[in-house]
Amino acid sequence: MPENLTALLDLAMATAREAGQMLIDKRPVGGPDVVQTKSSATDIVTQMDQAAERLIRERIGAVRPHDAFLGEEEGSSTGTSAVRWVIDPIDGTVNYLYDLPDWAVSIAAEIDGETVVGVIEIPRRGETYTAVKGGGAFLNGVPLRCSGETTLAQALIATGFGYARERRAYQAQVLTGVLPNVRDIRRGGACSVDLCAVAAGRVDGYYERGVQAWDIAAGRLLVTEAGGRIEGLDGTAPGPEITIASGTDLFGPFHDLLAALNPAQDGA
Repeated sequence: MPENLTALLDLAMATAREAGQMLIDKRPVGGPDVVQTKSSATDIVTQMDQAAERLIRERIGAVRPHDAFLGEEEGSSTGTSAVRWVIDPIDGTVNYLYDLPDWAVSIAAEIDGETVVGVIEIPRRGETYTAVKGGGAFLNGVPLRCSGETTLAQALIATGFGYARERRAYQAQVLTGVLPNVRDIRRGGACSVDLCAVAAGRVDGYYERGVQAWDIAAGRLLVTEAGGRIEGLDGTAPGPEITIASGTDLFGPFHDLLAALNPAQDGA
């Protein structure tokens, strides 16, 4: 690849850290204001989401003015280079609103549509997750490896829920089919943080319907570089329909359990 991946990684790391620190330092006393809702009244945008995305685009754009962007808040912009940045300025906005620690700044760099660099900054935990294609995944510089768990009954599984009432109701039904077959369930509230947990072996697997490209771009690379698998159903790409991630040995039985429950829909 003609691009210097180390330079892309360094830029993503510096930018994610600056954005994360800004989100801590400038978080309004009493919490940020909700300035917009999207799919439902609980699917929110705060002024800090918008400020963080502006900062990220400005910092990266100043160094690389010809690159494209895809961001949760400002959508897509075209560029003339082969590089596109996929950014989620605050993944876990509701956690940020309530001053819970599990929210993250997620930045990924693609070259010709392939993710080659991923950075997820979890500021309140002092954790920086990084991955470069072919170069492994790391937490604060320490190499990561997905869990080696092979038995579904012993697997700790993370998941998330959508915002629409109908989707939530159906996801609850799916959960009743998952829970008796695994060790336990965790619900953290931020897809990127959950994917970091898979890469670090802190949970054995993760699944969720409704995640978008900016939610999983960096985390997908982290999981694969940590030796795991992240896919949709039947070998399809992960995405809004369903995203499933785990260590390689667990993936088959985990996928099959979910497939039998028809998780990629919003009702019976």
